[in-house]
Amino acid sequence: MSLMGQMMQMPLLISSLLTHAARHNGDTEIVSKRVEGDIHRTTWGEVELRSRKLAQALARLGCEPGDRVGTLAWNGYRHLEIYYGVSGSGLVCHTINPRLFPQQVAWIINDAQDKVIFVDLNIFPLVEKLVPNLPCVKHVVLMCGRDDMPRDHSLPHLHCYEELVEAENGQYDWPTFDENTAASICYTSGTTGNPKGAVYSHRSSVLHAFASALPDAMCIKATDVILPVVPMFHVNAWGIPYSTALVGCKLVMPGHHLDGASLYELFESEKVTMSAGVPTIWLGLLNHVKANGLKFSTFKTTVIGGSACPPSMIRTFENDYGVEVVHAWGMTELSPIGTLGRLKSKHSHLPAEEKQKILEKQGKSVFGIDMRIVDGEGNPQPWNGVATGDLEVRGHWVISNYFNIDKSPLHDGWFPTGDVATIDADGYMQITDRSKDVIKSGGEWISSIELENVLMAHPAVHEAAAIAAHHPKWDERPMMVVVKKPGAEVTREELLAFYKGKIPTWQTPDDVVFVDELPHTATGKLYKLKLREMFKDHKLPTA
Repeated sequence: MSLMGQMMQMPLLISSLLTHAARHNGDTEIVSKRVEGDIHRTTWGEVELRSRKLAQALARLGCEPGDRVGTLAWNGYRHLEIYYGVSGSGLVCHTINPRLFPQQVAWIINDAQDKVIFVDLNIFPLVEKLVPNLPCVKHVVLMCGRDDMPRDHSLPHLHCYEELVEAENGQYDWPTFDENTAASICYTSGTTGNPKGAVYSHRSSVLHAFASALPDAMCIKATDVILPVVPMFHVNAWGIPYSTALVGCKLVMPGHHLDGASLYELFESEKVTMSAGVPTIWLGLLNHVKANGLKFSTFKTTVIGGSACPPSMIRTFENDYGVEVVHAWGMTELSPIGTLGRLKSKHSHLPAEEKQKILEKQGKSVFGIDMRIVDGEGNPQPWNGVATGDLEVRGHWVISNYFNIDKSPLHDGWFPTGDVATIDADGYMQITDRSKDVIKSGGEWISSIELENVLMAHPAVHEAAAIAAHHPKWDERPMMVVVKKPGAEVTREELLAFYKGKIPTWQTPDDVVFVDELPHTATGKLYKLKLREMFKDHKLPTA
């Protein structure tokens, strides 16, 4: 008979992260640029106290363990208190993306059966319109003080956040329960049909916080000042509200002020050392900094994920501004971290150019995530950096099922990501495409990401998207849809010539079309489905 370990059994609970932050880093600041327009300052100690008061208030509103509590809110201290007050008390925190279509928001709230909805002031008009179609919602809480409460509204059960919190005494002990209890739900719209809910447990969320803070992952430490640009409604801001509590560092919340000028001002005034977000946000910041001849005084590292980061952006950050870019890949179904681009010791002697090539890949998996690539029959493919296949993952914070859907998405115990990738002998994974975005020309695959990356390096190009256009001979051929930089002039022919020597000749796109702007999803990714719809009748000059 095997000998069992004789260790305490303490469940991994989200509340323990906040208790630790309050006890050991209680006076460390949390700074928020509020919807009200001002800068608000609090501390981890104060957030912990107010989270306990919020847990009391939710019990008073009739919430019971397992009930879902929705949020339609930006990054700020109140949203942080809701994260902990909800999950810590055994309720389930359901963050909702306010940028989705109203009918999608309503569908998600009804699918999750949210009992209470917390909402930021500037999102309230949306909620007011939707409430008649939300039979499960019993209470709406407006995240503001008494002075900002609307005088005219149509909701019978509208509460003021600050009044709810102030009415409680905070004499509340975080309950202990099974670590596999649901902590939060995030819905992904990256799938076909209606959005699907990923239900994270306390255990998976705490393990994810540990892993993401590791030196070879986000490398988060107590001396950092972190500004998550990634919204708290986008896969729990990539777990940053949890990993920052784990290390007890200063947190800076930008609210909905995500334009280049607002972000730069906050980066400088609060001495931000690290950030995280999707490429579209960084385009705006880099344009602002360049146009105004600015530099960063404390900003040293950014984690970029959500969609592939163009190599030209990595080079601009590093060469022009001294900011290290950590390229990351993940998914809502992975809580979200899967891989991060960090070098190994054996790479230290390589020339800068070769290091750069490695860092342009999506990176290697952190402990807790295992991955493989398989062919159409499900056979594992070699890790040689050449063979491509469908990327599949498994791990401590990967979903096994979607909420309210009986059929498991798993394939032989692995989660199929919908990405096509290569993995090299050192374990570095590179996404070559989404399986639904790959361009199949005459039976050969062309990577839309590679085509986009080449054009993004052209000085006149602000943004570029590659999509497949119908071709009578080759079935599909690539075409580029391009947004020019303000004031820049460039022709279709010049951009097509720019590919020469950078990719195999046969992969060169057949056409370039200029537009004023590209459609994006609510999480800032290129909306390829909409683009394909817009150009479904486009006639290629080569057809």
